[in-house]
Amino acid sequence: MASVDAGGEVRHWSAEVNGVSLHVAEQGPAAGPAVLLLHGFPELWLSWRHQMAALAARGFRALAPDLRGYGDSSAPTEPAAYTVLHLVGDAVALLDHLRLPKVFVVGHDLGAQVAWHLCLLRPDRVRAVVVLGVPYFPRAPRPVAEIFVALGDGFYITQFQEPGRAEKAFARYDVATVLKKFYSIELDNVTAPPGVEIIDFLEASSSSPLPWMTDEELGQYAEKFQKSGFTGPLNYHCMMDTNWRLTAPWHGAKITVPAKFIAGEKDTGFESFGTKRYIENGGFKCNVPDLEVAIIEGHHYLQQEQAERVNTEILSFLDKFTEN
Repeated sequence: MASVDAGGEVRHWSAEVNGVSLHVAEQGPAAGPAVLLLHGFPELWLSWRHQMAALAARGFRALAPDLRGYGDSSAPTEPAAYTVLHLVGDAVALLDHLRLPKVFVVGHDLGAQVAWHLCLLRPDRVRAVVVLGVPYFPRAPRPVAEIFVALGDGFYITQFQEPGRAEKAFARYDVATVLKKFYSIELDNVTAPPGVEIIDFLEASSSSPLPWMTDEELGQYAEKFQKSGFTGPLNYHCMMDTNWRLTAPWHGAKITVPAKFIAGEKDTGFESFGTKRYIENGGFKCNVPDLEVAIIEGHHYLQQEQAERVNTEILSFLDKFTEN
């Protein structure tokens, strides 16, 4: 696509969709090819600020919602309102609200899971997908909790699956410190020692500000999480076993949408979760046949830490589908 002079200002609006109110940040021409950006934990639409500007400058319409439970979107209290069917339903309802039959999708972390399942459940709505950090793993033969039990009680997902546990531990710190502890993670395996809560185990970077986030930006995140809390975001983890049961009809299904996977070589789980091995042994390509992979320098919050490189990887992929 041809470049435009400027991407314009970020526009903010909300829509009532699928039983919740979703706050959406938008940048770029309304008539441009739409790109739906789905953030992860513990983030907001703001985590895509660099990609939105780059996409808009190239003529794309960047749409970055706060996912349910986050920021200025609705935050239902019940964990049962955070199944993967609710989250994919939110995305589909948002596209219907905008009268967009088909869009590009970009997802990171838990937003990556939503992106993959949007491709799995509604491939007719996705032109192509770019996913950061979390590959598509086919549905396991047994529930997630059974798989993670071997990692012990200190494993962060295990702690997050117990309602109220993480929130109670988080409350020992101010919100900005909680966020900075997560944004500073450079561990491959996020598991606390026995008897230790994961938030106590994590260390906040001594660098202030973070190398890739200003103190003002951290304050913007903290302001929103101070208001909305962490219960909604943590409810995503509480529903992992429920998601396993709900997705039984898609057991063994492949992702047929054209896909690109971008990962940091030092990302959490790249070694310990088997991501590197999964890529190298061909398993990932088997489950996502139309797949490209880019392994770049960086850690988990890649779209912020390595913004320019990630922008290049995204744009070079999307250009294949928009060239005249």
